[in-house]
Amino acid sequence: MAVAADGGIAVPRIPDLLRTPDDLEKLANIKADLVRRKADVDARLREGLSQHLETTQNGMSTLAEGQKLVEQIKEEMKSIHDLCEQAQAIRKDFPQIDYLARVHRNFEATRAMQAGLDSFERDCNEVMGLLEADEREEEVQPNLLEAHMKITKLRDFRDEALDQITRAKDESLRHTLEDWFAPLERAIDLFDAHIGAICMNVLTLVQQGNDGLVVRLAIILNAEEKNDERVRALLDAQKDHQDLVSKFTSFIIGPKSIRGYKEKFLKAVELVLQEKFKDIQEDFAADPERLVKLTKFFFNDLNTVKLGMQKLFPKKWKILKMYVNIYHKTMREFLLSYADSQDITPPQMLGVVHYIDPYYERMAKLGITQDEITPHVLDNREGDLVREYRNLITSKLGQWIDRMQVNDRKNFIARTSDAIEQDIGGHFRTKTLGDMWRMLHEQTDLAGSSRREDVVEGVMSSMCSALKLRQQQWEKLITEEVDKYKNPTPELMETMQPLQEHLLAIANDQIACVDDSPDMVNDITAQAGYLTRFRDHFSQLETPPSSRFLSTNAATEVEALRDAYVDLATHAMAAFVKLIFMVDFRTITSDLFVPNKWYQERAMEQMVSTFDDYISDYHGVLHPSLRDILITEIADNLLITYLTSITRNKGIKFRRQDPFSARFRDDVLAAFDFFQKQNPEVFNEVIKPNWKAVNYTVQLLESDKTAVPGVYEAFKRDFWDLQLGWVETVLKTRDEWDRNMINAVKRTAAATYGERGQETVMGKVTVK
Repeated sequence: MAVAADGGIAVPRIPDLLRTPDDLEKLANIKADLVRRKADVDARLREGLSQHLETTQNGMSTLAEGQKLVEQIKEEMKSIHDLCEQAQAIRKDFPQIDYLARVHRNFEATRAMQAGLDSFERDCNEVMGLLEADEREEEVQPNLLEAHMKITKLRDFRDEALDQITRAKDESLRHTLEDWFAPLERAIDLFDAHIGAICMNVLTLVQQGNDGLVVRLAIILNAEEKNDERVRALLDAQKDHQDLVSKFTSFIIGPKSIRGYKEKFLKAVELVLQEKFKDIQEDFAADPERLVKLTKFFFNDLNTVKLGMQKLFPKKWKILKMYVNIYHKTMREFLLSYADSQDITPPQMLGVVHYIDPYYERMAKLGITQDEITPHVLDNREGDLVREYRNLITSKLGQWIDRMQVNDRKNFIARTSDAIEQDIGGHFRTKTLGDMWRMLHEQTDLAGSSRREDVVEGVMSSMCSALKLRQQQWEKLITEEVDKYKNPTPELMETMQPLQEHLLAIANDQIACVDDSPDMVNDITAQAGYLTRFRDHFSQLETPPSSRFLSTNAATEVEALRDAYVDLATHAMAAFVKLIFMVDFRTITSDLFVPNKWYQERAMEQMVSTFDDYISDYHGVLHPSLRDILITEIADNLLITYLTSITRNKGIKFRRQDPFSARFRDDVLAAFDFFQKQNPEVFNEVIKPNWKAVNYTVQLLESDKTAVPGVYEAFKRDFWDLQLGWVETVLKTRDEWDRNMINAVKRTAAATYGERGQETVMGKVTVK
């Protein structure tokens, strides 16, 4: 169906429909289509007509209602006009009516005041009788509500009477009235004592099933709360509308002051709880880990409120929430009092920190989520306390080790013999070593009791740092004391042997720290070194460090300590040997290679004999694993001193006709005989390769000038840190040296590259 431009139905024209004779056969279809279109148009017309009719009817109804409303407004305006006319007539008589009304009110108030005064003393005595009767039945107190009702009326009457006296600005009768009302004060004090006792024991009453007395208390508190609300409202109204106060001064019995019984009840709850916390302070100080058990009453009280008190108090009070707020506030104050204390002990810190999670877990069991109790019970200061706890351990550790170091330094410098003892194997040891590791184990247990990985890990790192510092202090102190013997005085000479014994004891200590018995795996009785036991102790704590920490930081720090202990033991052995050379060999070494002395005095044999004496003297008091280190240190120091003497001693000259190569060989053989006798394995693997330097030195001295550069090259390749200055000085001790030979060696040195590695003994052989 086509739609016209104006929105109507477009009907095709007949010429457009019947263009050919054959189109006549379509007449039936065209007729049916036209009928359908006509029906559609008729339906639309009916629908439009219906909507138009409905709109017209609604408009007519609205007009009728508007006309009716206008008539009503006219009637109301007429009534208002009539009332205004009447008010004008009444206004003339209002002052007289108001005066008569005030006279009547004052008369009635006076009669009420007189009646109240006449019966006041009798009513007070009646209240006292009720309260005294309740004292004989403390667990029931059946007269409590009646006593409250009567005492409230008496209070209101008294307050109103005194208020009227105050308003009248006539103080002449005020003292008389106060004397008249004095019996009420005694009744009030007795009533408040009853209420106070019930408030202080309300939880006990609930637990005992004394619901009746608790309900009576709740009724009284609720009534007093309403009275206080009315008084507050009145005071606010008077404050905001001072101009109207003087117009409403009639005698109306009612509360005139805020009595605050609800606040007193809540204060009593808080005081009772504070007393309970005071009772547990001594037990908490003795055993802080018992705090959860000590505060069992806390959660029992709240459970009593939840199960027993909520049904006895007005719902609007939300008594459980009130108790939770008071209890949470008191618990927070209790915990913070320790957190803020300067005298808090480490166990108390842990007790407080460990209490937080159980506290919130138990509150959750009561149906109280952490979001409902704010602020946080410890103000989220667990991290601060944990850090402070860890710092206390580490600071105490530092102080203890510092004191130990001061004492050790004092004994070492004074060469105090009492500071050294012999262990079960007869080896020298300092007396403080065992004490130090015992203290470390105690501090480790203290860290483990925190049940926190971060504390344990921090303490372990701090201990490793403290041990490393102690090693450094020992090394520095040893160096300082040994250097004093470079120019020894007679007084120093007397202290040399005690110093050597101290050095042996210190070296033994370091080995004891790292000496793990090789039979530990198969022999459960074998004793591990202090350092291994220290590491294992941490891994066996109730809360050990994390596996990641143990495998990374801890492993690195422990291994570094292990290496440092070996280094310190070696340093002590080197110092021991250094003393021998500085004191015992002071004269002998100055004669080495000097013509007419070196060939005759056999200095090497004398030195070897001295070494043999020392080893014999100290063999039993030196840890077995240090004996090889001692022999190696003797060998290295002897070699360094021997080769350095060529450039240090004056007047040395190796002449072609002198048997210097044979003398060198005799010295080396004497030394080799001694070292091989001590430990053949160490001699062949460590000492003998180093002493190849003597052979190269002899070759530098006896080879043909043209062959010297080749000797230097071979020397340099075996000892990469061979110093050219020393070689040049040695070559100058040849009686026929010349500048060309020296220059040839320098050119070879420039072209020779010795592969770098660990420092060799020739790195310490310098020109002096």
